[in-house]
Amino acid sequence: MHEVLAKICDLQPKYSSTNTPEMQERGRLVRTDLADELKNRLPALQSAFDSIFDDLAVEASDGIGRKTEAPWVRVFSRTMSPNPREGFYLVVHFAADGSAVFFTVGCGSTILSGGDLRAIPDDELQARTSWARTVVTQRFKTLSPFTDEINLGARAPLPRTFEKATALAKRINRGDLQSADLDALLFGAAQRLGAIYLAQLDQRDVSQGDQDAEEVIAIAKPLRRGRRQGQGLNAAERKVVEVQAMTLAIEYLKAVGYECKDTSASESFDVLATKSGASIKVEVKGTTSDLCDSIMMTRNEVDLHRREKGLTGLLIVSKIRLVREERGPSASGGEVEGLLHWDIDEWVADPIAFQVSRRARG
Repeated sequence: MHEVLAKICDLQPKYSSTNTPEMQERGRLVRTDLADELKNRLPALQSAFDSIFDDLAVEASDGIGRKTEAPWVRVFSRTMSPNPREGFYLVVHFAADGSAVFFTVGCGSTILSGGDLRAIPDDELQARTSWARTVVTQRFKTLSPFTDEINLGARAPLPRTFEKATALAKRINRGDLQSADLDALLFGAAQRLGAIYLAQLDQRDVSQGDQDAEEVIAIAKPLRRGRRQGQGLNAAERKVVEVQAMTLAIEYLKAVGYECKDTSASESFDVLATKSGASIKVEVKGTTSDLCDSIMMTRNEVDLHRREKGLTGLLIVSKIRLVREERGPSASGGEVEGLLHWDIDEWVADPIAFQVSRRARG
């Protein structure tokens, strides 16, 4: 692989958007030789992933139609990243001037709109890559050795989005390729990608409201394939998350002086919290997500919070961690955000589905 990477680097300064002999050679090296090198390593890389991700594949590109300044080769799970615009993947990039190779973990940086590829907004890419770095830091306690800045030096705008979509990067200078332990770098990047995939399986990158919205939409349109189809929590996992959320919520309320009664089985709110003779009705939402900017509520819950505004509360318990074992799932941890005397109208309530019934016939 060292020799293939070096040859691609040497051809980078000879870049042309047309299919010159040099670009034909670069295309063969990228799409065939380097792709084959990575395919041959897939059995070794597989052990860096949980066994559920058994659909690893390799894809390479040096441009569609016109040649690109920034060719790439990626390793990915077909389920987690069905195309380069979706999900995260391990990707090898090349500096436009051939000075370096970058071993990276990044995400899709474009969307398909009107038949054209358009860049995802910078703030959205920043949120995605920041979340991925948080996952890796939590799992490995450090980002090292993938702490380098990626700068491809490309002139076209689209390749520059690759840089913004990169969460982790290790730069190997052209002159250092022969001495670099490339297999160790690939395996390390694969381990970090595996950690990101597991976090996505727990939907840690999706707000609870968006998770629930996908399920509602799936019921209303069962033939529609959402981007999260096949992912997410099953009924048993949801149950242990709910129990953990209620446990932490009641602990939180007691710590601030409330007496608590669990009403989740009988009322449209979860906890009746009383202090100094005054009570508030508290809704508890638990999630494995690292994000907590949206939740799902039933019509009765919304009506209650509007009708009794000032006398209700919302506790969001995020970052609950799941452990999946043969004997069944368990949950631990979690961070409580307490919104006591919550004003629901400070949030935006969007209807995502309606129950449409026939009118009664007179």
